[in-house]
This record gives sequence, C-alpha cells and structure tokens, in this order.
Amino acid sequence: MSTPPSTVSVVTRLTGLLCLLLVLSGCSSMYYSTMEKLGIEKRDILVDRVGEARDAQDDARETFRSSLERFQSVVDTPETGLQEKYDLISKAYDDSLESADAVRDRIEAVEDVSGALFDEWEDELDLYESASLRKTSKLRLDETRELYASLIARMHQVEKRMGPVLEAFEDQVLFLKHNLNAQAIGSLQDELGQIRQDVDSLINEMEASIAESEAFIQQFREGSV
Repeated sequence: MSTPPSTVSVVTRLTGLLCLLLVLSGCSSMYYSTMEKLGIEKRDILVDRVGEARDAQDDARETFRSSLERFQSVVDTPETGLQEKYDLISKAYDDSLESADAVRDRIEAVEDVSGALFDEWEDELDLYESASLRKTSKLRLDETRELYASLIARMHQVEKRMGPVLEAFEDQVLFLKHNLNAQAIGSLQDELGQIRQDVDSLINEMEASIAESEAFIQQFREGSV
C-alpha cells in the first residue's frame, strides 16, 4: 500500500502549479507577489532568469555550430546521397530555429522581471526616513541599472545576430528542397563562406554574452550590487 503524500508535499505541488498557471497566463505581478510570499524576491528571480538565458545561449551556441557542420557536410556528399543530407540540414535548421526561440524567450523573461524589480526599487526609495540610506540605495540602484543595461544590450546583440544566420540556413534548405543535384551543391559551397563568418560572429557574441551573464550573476550573489 502506497504512503499518501504529506500535507507539505501537496501544498508545495499546488503552489508550483499556481505559479506555473500565473506565468502562462501572463500575470507577472501576481506571480512575483506569490513568489515573495514564499520568500523568493525579484532579485532572486532575476538572477535565476539571467542564468537561464545564459544556459539557453550556451545550448544555442552548440546548436548553431553543429548546424554549420551539417551544412558543410552536404558539400562533400555524392549526388546519390543528397536526399539524406537534405533531411539532415532541414533538421539542423529546425534545431537552430528552436534554439533561437528559446534564447528570445529567456531574454524576454529577464526583461520582465528586471522591469518589475527596478520599478519596485525606485518606488521604495520614497519610503526611507534616513536620507543617507536613501542615497546609498539610490546609488546601488543606479549601479545595478547600468550593469543590467550592458548585459541586456549584449543579449539583444546576440538576438540580432541570430537573424541573418537563420535566414541563410533557411535559404539553403529551401533551395536544396527543389534542387537536389550537383549544381545546387556548388551554389551551396559559394554561400557557405559567408554563413561560416556569420556563425563565427554569432558564437563570439554568444560567448561574450555568456561571460557577462556569469559576471552579473556573481556580482548579485556577492551582494556587490
């Protein structure tokens, strides 16, 4: 006979379900309020979401790199094996698109909680009785905003660079879909040089963004902002 779940376990699961429903329904303020009642502040959520955005970029970096290799492999394929390679690069494009969407979603989540955090911080400055504490808090807010502005700008740069790469991948997939022959492969070879440059630039941008995300997280955890 199985042991019935404890009351704490049931409450934990129900709370998790509630939070998920609030997120899915777009009620961010209700979600943040619920999390605060559980002892999880917006600062904590921001750090978590920056970490998730970092991880999404890390996954996307490997996906785009792998996709480029799969596109390159088509060039060296005999014409008799082109259908198999077409399927391979079509999947590579789909994987890249999925990774890019994940990065964009994570960036939006970071922006959502950061906006809520900074608005709350700004409003609460008026609650201080101590002028010196208010001034110190205002300086911390300004420093954090500056740090965040650099971080989110870097993330958006990654987002911007993903576009041309995805467009180039899609062009090649569409072209080969209707031109599975040696001549088409030659055309693909001509385009690969530029695609490789774009992917290299994207990966460099991702690595810089990942490093900045890690630095941001570290500063928050150390309490320096």
